Formats: sequence, structure tokens, C-alpha cells
Amino acid sequence: MSGDYAYWETVPTRWNDNDVYGHVNNVVHYMLMDTVINQWMIRTAGFDPLGGEAIAMCVESHCVYKAEVSFPDTIRMGLRIGRLGRSSVRWEIGMYRSDGTLVAEGHFVHVFVGRESRRPREITGAVRAEMEKLVAA
Repeated sequence: MSGDYAYWETVPTRWNDNDVYGHVNNVVHYMLMDTVINQWMIRTAGFDPLGGEAIAMCVESHCVYKAEVSFPDTIRMGLRIGRLGRSSVRWEIGMYRSDGTLVAEGHFVHVFVGRESRRPREITGAVRAEMEKLVAA
């Protein structure tokens, strides 16, 4: 349900997002999910993917397609956290066409690791505090 997401962002589709079948290609859904997650981490939680001591590595991703979407539609992206662990987070994303139709539901699992060590690293500080605000009830 669209009301279950704590954060929302609207993204436009682009002319080149459409494939030969006339709808947004599946790879675009994954790019949008990844972009909304990382944009939220950088803008809202203050995560520094280029210079911070930790990085977030995607260890799992999934998407279930429910309806077509095509340029020039916009997509409302709902974001929440389904599970927040010590060093991992499961992001859950709902994508809705401009008319309110559910287009796709997906998830990404990130494990936070040391930039150099590539070993799991605890999610702490402002990043964790902001993530806690997105945890689904």
C-alpha cells in the first residue's frame, strides 16, 4: 500500500527509457531504485560514498513488475526499510505510475563494509539515526 512508505520522491521517465516494446525497460527500474536509495542516504543521512570510512555494497536485489510504465510518465518512488541490522539494511521500494497504479515493488539489501577491509562494519551515527526513521512498523 502506498501509505506504508516513509519517504517519497518523484522521478520523470526519459525518452530513452522506453524499449522496443514501448515501455520502460526492466533495467531502468533497478537504476531508479538504486538512485533513490543512494540519493536518500547522501542527502538525508549524510552518507559519504566517496570519502567515508564505510561503503554500502549491494548483496541482493529483486523486483516484481506489476504494470507497464512509459515515457512521458513520472514514477512516484516510495522508500522504507524492511529490516535494519547491525551492518545491513533491506530497503523496500514501491513504484507508482502518475495515475496511482503500482508499477513495481522491489528490494535492495546493502551490507556496510570498511572501504579498505571490505569487512562488515556497524551502521552508526547519523546514518543509523536517519535509517531508523524509515523502518516499517
